[in-house]
Parts: sequence; structure tokens; C-alpha cells
Amino acid sequence: MTVIDPETQAGWAPETDEDEDDMPLSTRLSIADTLTLGNAICGFMAVYFTTTGVLIPHLTGTEDGGMARHSAAMAVILMLLASVFDLFDGLVARKLRASAMGAELDNLSDLISFGLAPAYFVVTWGMVASDANQANQRVSVVAAVVVLLAVVLRLARFSCVTLRDGIFQGMPSPFGALTVVAIVLLELPFLPTLLAIIGVAWLMVSRVEYPKPRGRLAVAMLSWIVLSMGMLAAWALDAPGGQLLLQTGCSLQVVLGAMIPLFATARRVNTFRDNRRESRAESRAAQLP
Repeated sequence: MTVIDPETQAGWAPETDEDEDDMPLSTRLSIADTLTLGNAICGFMAVYFTTTGVLIPHLTGTEDGGMARHSAAMAVILMLLASVFDLFDGLVARKLRASAMGAELDNLSDLISFGLAPAYFVVTWGMVASDANQANQRVSVVAAVVVLLAVVLRLARFSCVTLRDGIFQGMPSPFGALTVVAIVLLELPFLPTLLAIIGVAWLMVSRVEYPKPRGRLAVAMLSWIVLSMGMLAAWALDAPGGQLLLQTGCSLQVVLGAMIPLFATARRVNTFRDNRRESRAESRAAQLP
């Protein structure tokens, strides 16, 4: 029904659905954004499984070894799945349309899945580990805060620093989160585990260059994630050799985390030497008559 203003005789009608279609572009979600939101959901669910399946049963004295193993494996699988979403949302955004808030959604989702979830996993480890005590619990909280802050700083730096195409500065947060979780699952003594976790946090805020997962590297990364999920499933189901598979997978993850910075450093040193050698050769050639 149209309402007529007696003074202006102007017609007024309620807003139609056409006005709703004029939604600002910055608030419209793209396909890449839905993958990014899947990343955030996986991170939250990883915290949920860690709490309900590992931490609460331990605090209430109703813990079941099999259930705790299943819940821990599910939490890590969800973090792996979050890294798959994180891998594909960038690929989809480059191929299709990316929304104006895509970068912000990506950072917020990464903070949940690769900052909060692994940090919470570290805190839980400090409480349920076989050698846990009050001092270790407090130190594990400090280590978890270090991991969380490292991810926050890394994501903030990524948003405001422009680097050459094809590289990351500092260990990528998904790779760092999975390395932290792998260190915990190795069930090493408390002090080596703590030092390794802090070392990974340092790598995330370091200036070490890491290649972006594109092309063959993206395929290799995706294959490794699927293989890791299989190892975790075998461990959770207590399959024959499942423990050995888990230890092997975690060890490989940690070795990769340690070797990539070494290769990156060696490459930079070799590049520096080559540049010096070329400059010397040019200077000598310039001095010749």
C-alpha cells in the first residue's frame, strides 16, 4: 500500500527486495571466502575436540586412552584440513573473483586454526603429559603464548610488508602450527619439546625465506597432508604399526621444518658469494688495458 503525505503529496512505499540486492561489494562472500571460513571452522573444532576428548576427561579423572588418542588425532586432522582450505582459498582467489575482505578473513581464520588451536594443544599437553607437574604446566602456558604471539606478529607483518613474488618471510603459519603439533606428538622429554616449540615460534617471525606452495610444490604439500591424515587415522584406530607411522610422520615434519631454513641460508650464502665473484671479475676486467 502506498502512503501519501498530505503536505507534499509525495508517495512513499516500503523498501523492496531490489534495495537488498545493492549490497556493498565489500560484504559479499566469494567462493574463496567460503573456503577461508571452512578454515576457521576447522580451527574451532580442533579446539573443541582437544577440550572435550583430552582435557576435560583428564581433569575429571574419566580419561580413556583410546578416546584421548582418537580426539587428539581428530584435532590434528582438523588442523591439517584447515591447511588444505588455506591452500585452496588462495588458488581459487587467483583463478576466480576475490572479495574486498578476503585478506582480512584469511588472517582471522589463520589466527584461529594456526595460532589459537596449536597454542591450546600445547597448553593441554602441558597438563596431560606423563611428566606434567605444576611448574611444567606454567612453562607450557608460556610456550603456548609464544606460539600464539608469533602467529599474530607473522600475520600482521604479512599484511603490511611487500616481498618479491613466490616467497614468504618466516615460516608460514600453517607449516609452523603443524610442526608444533608434530613436536608435541613425538612425546619427547619436556625440556627438548619446549625448546623445539620455541624454536618453531622464532622461525615464524624470522626473516628466513620460504617458497610459496605453487605448482609442483602445492601438489607435494597436498600429498603430504593427505598422507599425514592417514598416519593419524592409523594411530587413532590403534592399527598395527600405527604408533610407528605417527612417529615417522612427526619426525619427517620436524626434519622438514629444520632443513628448509638451512637450505634457504645456504642458498643466500651461495648467492652472496656468486655476486661477489662476479663483481670481482668485472672490476678486474675494467682494470685491463
